[in-house]
Amino acid sequence: MRVFFDRELDTVATFWRVYRRDGIMLAFTSHDRDLTFNGIAHRAAPGMVPAAIRLTADLNEDSAEVQGALSHATIREKDLAAGLFDHAAIEIGAVDWELLDSHVIYSGRLGRIEDDRRSFTAELRSAKRQLDEDLVPRTSPTCRALFCGPGCGVSAAAVTTTQSLAGIDLDRNTILFDGIDPSDFVDGQLRFLDGPQSGVSFGIISADVNGLVLDRQLVDGTPIGTRVELREGCDHTLTTCASRFANAVNFRGEPFLPGNDLLTRYGQPSG
Repeated sequence: MRVFFDRELDTVATFWRVYRRDGIMLAFTSHDRDLTFNGIAHRAAPGMVPAAIRLTADLNEDSAEVQGALSHATIREKDLAAGLFDHAAIEIGAVDWELLDSHVIYSGRLGRIEDDRRSFTAELRSAKRQLDEDLVPRTSPTCRALFCGPGCGVSAAAVTTTQSLAGIDLDRNTILFDGIDPSDFVDGQLRFLDGPQSGVSFGIISADVNGLVLDRQLVDGTPIGTRVELREGCDHTLTTCASRFANAVNFRGEPFLPGNDLLTRYGQPSG
């Protein structure tokens, strides 16, 4: 394997690949011309460089950061704002721009992205971040299971429907559909199948007479009639689990367990 930085002058450039959750992969290199290796074309983007990469042999999380100018055509400000790069998988490595030998140094996922309209800074989270997750479930009055996920038992296909957009209000950040009960989709998810935000997933935070209120900003140019995939939501209460989904047997919570305030209650005289 090629040993990098073993000489005073080295023909080494940085490369990084971004795997977005909508299936799009972007690849760049800090070299001044495009490089193709491992069957992947890497676009020249010398303005984007890793600011710092720290790798450890222990269980502490590896950290990295990448900075760059918003100048490349494939990284657009509106895509960052729309969340297309949120939690995308990423690889960073070194490549010999003459021999095209390469080695991945860091892999993880994109975390927080800060954009000041001139440049952006992206926090990278390594796979060691999963070691910080609490694997022991804690008691809670609501269900701990991810809706339609492991332990829930409700089929995602049974609560997912495809609808055509009947109305959109950019000022209220709401969308409207005909023939559905909006309240069923609160805390649910929405994904555009067409239009400028195709493939982008939204959370539904509330519903009213104006439609469904989304958790991220809609963009202009989405036409009426755009196909949208809607998945119902769940408030994780036992009542909803039993009455709407007939799924109380899989409820992962303790709704009748006394809380910590039981320890501070005073006894009350009878009568």
